[in-house]
Amino acid sequence: MPIPLEDALRAAQAAADRGRREVLARFRRVAVETKRDGSPVTEADREAERAIRETLRDAFPDHRILGEEYGAEGGAEGPCWVIDPIDGTIAFSRGIPLFSTLIALLDDGQPVLGLIDLPALDERYTAIRGGGCHRNGQPTRVSGESDLQRAIISHGDPFCFALYKRSDVFERMAREIPLLRGYTDAFGHALVLGGGVGAMVDLNLNVWDVAATQLLVPEAGGRCQTLPEVDGKVGLVFGSPSLVEQLLRFF
Repeated sequence: MPIPLEDALRAAQAAADRGRREVLARFRRVAVETKRDGSPVTEADREAERAIRETLRDAFPDHRILGEEYGAEGGAEGPCWVIDPIDGTIAFSRGIPLFSTLIALLDDGQPVLGLIDLPALDERYTAIRGGGCHRNGQPTRVSGESDLQRAIISHGDPFCFALYKRSDVFERMAREIPLLRGYTDAFGHALVLGGGVGAMVDLNLNVWDVAATQLLVPEAGGRCQTLPEVDGKVGLVFGSPSLVEQLLRFF
């Protein structure tokens, strides 16, 4: 039975609204802990994911849910919601407003809905399969730039290139791209969707980091290339199709 994507988007929007309230109530007033993998986590991460899960579960009780903080729930088959309550917890934990909430819906392992919410900036990017990409309800498209010498190109943290065993790619980008800027995490992804950043290279990512972007970018007229797994993590190169084609040659 097909997923009612308009209904799913309404549920995702409601979940993001609840998540935003939990996050903003704690922004610049929350303690930071360190998880076993060395990454930071806060009460805001946990409470936002609880609120998002509850909203999605109420709307679609038969769907599975996978979140960064609380793992998987539901069976082994069927549609699956994928959640990152705060993407950019390092920024959030240091009072920097460039963090986001990510929600995606997978059907047969493929994203059919994507949402990137930027709570502190009051911007939200949404898409359902075949419906185009929207920012706060208005259509948006990736950049039409094709010249690496003129485009702003963004990248994730350099240490993620090292973990992905491709520090050479970052070093070449730094040498050859004049407007290389480190707009990290899904904040950078959103800038690509808005057309200001021409393309982005982001490596060493989990499924909850990539699922929304994998749908949002093509719905915004762009190309999103998923790179092979390295130690269980994937990479993305996405944005203007021409720029993506050129950046893939760096690999």
